[in-house]
Parts: sequence; C-alpha cells; structure tokens
Amino acid sequence: MRIIDLTMVVEEDLPSDPPMQIPRIRRLNHKDTARDMPTHFPGATVDDMPEGNGWAIDYLQICTHSGTHLDAPWHFYPTMNEDILDGGEKAWTIDQVPLDWCIGPGVKLDFRDRPDGYKITKADVQESLAKINYTLRPKDIVLVNTGADKRWGTLDYLKAGAGMSAEATLWMIEQGVKVVGTDGWSWDVPLPYEGEEFQRSGDPSILWEAHRVGRRRAYCHIEKLTNLECLPDFGYMVYALPIPIKGGSAGWSRVIAILDE
Repeated sequence: MRIIDLTMVVEEDLPSDPPMQIPRIRRLNHKDTARDMPTHFPGATVDDMPEGNGWAIDYLQICTHSGTHLDAPWHFYPTMNEDILDGGEKAWTIDQVPLDWCIGPGVKLDFRDRPDGYKITKADVQESLAKINYTLRPKDIVLVNTGADKRWGTLDYLKAGAGMSAEATLWMIEQGVKVVGTDGWSWDVPLPYEGEEFQRSGDPSILWEAHRVGRRRAYCHIEKLTNLECLPDFGYMVYALPIPIKGGSAGWSRVIAILDE
C-alpha cells in the first residue's frame, strides 16, 4: 500500500489567498506556557515542569476555505437540486455532506497543457477520459490536474491554471460523480479571467458558473489540492473527509490517495 498526500500545508502569511482569507497563526512554545500549565495541576509550580517546559499550543484565525478544503453545496447557493425538485431544497452545509461521498475511486484528468484561464469544456473532459480509456462510474472522485499548485505561496496562484465550465461540471454529475477536485484556487476558471470574460460579454451566467451548478444538482468539490501529478490516471482510492463545522460552507480536509502495490 502506498499513500500519496494530496493536501496543502496550512501556513500563515502566504499570498495564496485574498488578504481576508490568509491564515493567521499565533504559536506558543513550551516556555511561553510554562507558567500557565501548572495552574491545571493544584500544587504544581514551574519548577515541577521538566526543564521548565509547558506545552506547545497554537491559535488560528482561519477561513473555512483556507488550505485544502471540501466545499459544501451551501457555499454555492442557498438551495440545491432544482433540476430534480420543484424549487429545490435547502443546500447542505459541510456537516450534512454524506461521508460516503467523500471516499471513492479516484480518476485524474490531466489539463496541465492548458493555459491559465482556459475553460475546460464537456468535450475536453470526454476527450481526456477517452485518452486514458476510462468511463466514469457513480461515486468516482474526479481530480483535475492543472499544475496550479506549483505556484502555491505566490500571488500568481490566484490566477494559475485552467478551470471548469458549468457544462463540464454538470456532465460529470450526470454520470453519478458526487465529488470532484482541483489543484487550483477555484474549481471555476480563476476569478480574474472570469471577470475579464464578463467585461467582454456582459453575460452574468458566466460568473462563478461551475460553482453555481450546485444550485441545479447537489455536488461537492475539493480545492487547493497538490501532488496530483504523482497519481496514475485511475486505480486508487481517494479519501477527502472534511472537518464537520456546524453550518459551515466548507471544511478543511486531509485528502489522500491510497494505491495498492
């Protein structure tokens, strides 16, 4: 068995998010807490701590969309499944996403040859699947390798890589796929490129178009993956279990692939 870690490390002060979403971490080391720790043990003093060492502890100010995370349908729109139910139903928050959605056979689609801002179409997805001789099955987890993760830690990451179109996203969902993922900042085309397209066309339907598919059909996607180039095209299991934040629009996830060898 071989495990490939597909998860970004959470770090502070990296410009890989808009300023309000950049994690802040306050770290207290063993000496910082040496005076506090004995208060939890009546009668103990700092001198009772080995070499005056307390415990290390960290405090985070962090967005649910910082680092590798799974987006819930609630992130996309207040309702979901409008194609199936008249008017839809209240969209699930991250603590309501079925865990069996988050474990499944992985399928990698390699779009590293596409330029930044390229919008991946349904035909592109079908061509990529034909190239690897694979037919999507219900509960497959589709991972889109754009190469964007190689620019993690830089401002360039926010506009790196190709992104998915609404039609490609909907088509995969129609094949029974419930969870998809990308190594980019967004499942959509990077927002600066979507903004430019909107300025040219004036068409509001292109704004966050792939995310908004969740209004029509329930699905989840993983953002900010890494190491996808280490994966074979298929033949492995993906585990993407989110932290169940009550009412949350997303949950941080430790995403791994397990290969039988």
